[in-house]
Amino acid sequence: MLIRILAFLLETIFFVLIAAALLRAWMNWVRVNMTAQPGSFVMALTDWLVKPLRRVLPRSLAQSRVDWASVIAAVVLALAYGLLWSLLFGVLGGVTYWSLQAGPVALLTLLTFALKMLVRVALQTLIILVLGFAILSWIQPGSPVYALLGRLTEPVLAPLRRVIPPIGGVDISAIVLIVLLQIALMVLV
Repeated sequence: MLIRILAFLLETIFFVLIAAALLRAWMNWVRVNMTAQPGSFVMALTDWLVKPLRRVLPRSLAQSRVDWASVIAAVVLALAYGLLWSLLFGVLGGVTYWSLQAGPVALLTLLTFALKMLVRVALQTLIILVLGFAILSWIQPGSPVYALLGRLTEPVLAPLRRVIPPIGGVDISAIVLIVLLQIALMVLV
């Protein structure tokens, strides 16, 4: 029971940190004001890792539209999660802690574990954003949060809206996207 609690806490902490780093990169990509919420919260959670990464990144990467420091922070956090998981629970996809020095197989297993965590967090975070946007579109479409979620979800909803017309005046693109993201999560697991 204690091991399950520890595993849950470890996964939750890293989920929040990775999601914050990915959300920071996404918010910078769509040019959302980072001084308002949730930008200031996301920055407070990730500054400890993103700021040092910004200092060491080449100038060309630091000045691109992609917030590479935040993306790299998410990758580093996913790798740290995989390594901690392995050290604490002794097994990482069949590779024990003691065989982590075994070489390429252990490294590939760790990278695969971290990549799965990174993709899973990205998909689940997107589901949360789209679900929030869909609910607010019915409850409070004029709110500032609705506008923010609209800006964050528009890049992924727009292609679906071009393919799926509104049915009876209702835009079902958010529902379709949530279903597709859930299917992607099932395939990932």
